[in-house]
Amino acid sequence: MDQRERVVTGVSACAYLAVAVAIAAFVPDERDVAPIVVLGLLLGYALILQVRFEFGGYYASPEQLAFIPLLLLAPLPYVPLLFAAAGVLAAVPDIARNSWHRHRWLDTFSDSWAALGGVIVLAALAPGDLNSAHFAIYLAAFAAHFLTDVTWTLLRNRMLDRLPLTEVLRGFAGTARVDAILTPLAFVVSLAAVEQPLYLLAIAPVVWLLHLFSHDRRERYSKTLELHRAYRGTVMLLSDVIESEDTYTAQHSRSVVDLVNEVADELGVAPDDRQELEFAAMLHDVGKIAIPKEILNKPAALTATEFEVMKTHTIEGQFMLDRVGGLLGRVGEIVRSCHERWDGTGYPDGLKGEEIPYAARIVFCCDAYNAMTSDRVYREAMPSEEALAELELNSGTQFDPKMVAAVKKVVSERRVVVSTSEGVRAVLAGAPLPREISASTAS
Repeated sequence: MDQRERVVTGVSACAYLAVAVAIAAFVPDERDVAPIVVLGLLLGYALILQVRFEFGGYYASPEQLAFIPLLLLAPLPYVPLLFAAAGVLAAVPDIARNSWHRHRWLDTFSDSWAALGGVIVLAALAPGDLNSAHFAIYLAAFAAHFLTDVTWTLLRNRMLDRLPLTEVLRGFAGTARVDAILTPLAFVVSLAAVEQPLYLLAIAPVVWLLHLFSHDRRERYSKTLELHRAYRGTVMLLSDVIESEDTYTAQHSRSVVDLVNEVADELGVAPDDRQELEFAAMLHDVGKIAIPKEILNKPAALTATEFEVMKTHTIEGQFMLDRVGGLLGRVGEIVRSCHERWDGTGYPDGLKGEEIPYAARIVFCCDAYNAMTSDRVYREAMPSEEALAELELNSGTQFDPKMVAAVKKVVSERRVVVSTSEGVRAVLAGAPLPREISASTAS
């Protein structure tokens, strides 16, 4: 933990502990529960928190299968303390394996606020034994639980993570769906367990099944991650080949990657589509490896015959990437279309308008701007203002008007930094992993 996180986590943990102790001291206990049942609920909760599966970019646990019985059957004043204690017990194996830092046990207290909403509602309206006649009150308690959970999630994000609000809510909504699915099952089992606590064991097969699914999902995810890393390695290798063959093309491609990323931000390109877009930007000229150097580096305008040869670089690029297949095969389709024009007069297929892949339209416009503002062997770089004017002049004929508007806005309002070779390699090598969130916000 950094200093800020230590302070926020420590203060939150102390505050929660104080509130939990106050509830234990002042809320009357109106439930007659055997100690062995309480111990079973505590240990069962800790075991269930060990079942984790990747869901929507986060790790989730089926904790509702344990929290609902704990909330409805355990001594109500002690539920907040038992909730936090279960989290601490669940963290022990992770700390012992060194997969969590030893100070992370504080997170279990800090992130336990979700338990309070349901406890407060039940303490005020239905503090006694579970009774189906209080169904509406239990619904209100579950709603209060979710409300407390999302409130703490948003507060923690504002104080520490500072992720975009939409990303936080999307992650919470994903894990909340799991909660919503499991809550009815846990409630029905809890009703049956009022008379016979052994009915709580009916949850075990469901937990075991989820454990098997999570294990299989984790293995599949690991293999997918390895495959993506292999793709990135291939892209970096091709980048090195381009650089060894033609320094200008390599530098140009790296600059296009920078501009494409900025334009993609401006256009709101979905995260799932960014990888193919970045790869296409980096490799859009990879087919020039197959073009004779006397044509590629000619210090004058190309003849008609030479230009026909040059035009084949998009097809050659697709051919190279098709041989790799998979993700890079799809990137090859974008590379093939990176010189198609909005009015249908481009090459190699004469695609028109929205027939052209969206990513190819972005790369084409960024490629053109960067080419105009770069020094070439046969001309000097064009000033940015003139290049933007040229894009505007050809908007709707050569370029997609939306892409022209986005490039103009990015160039006019932002500073586009040209990456070094190592900088781009670092971007391509990065493999984002799902964030692991605490048991209180993952379900």
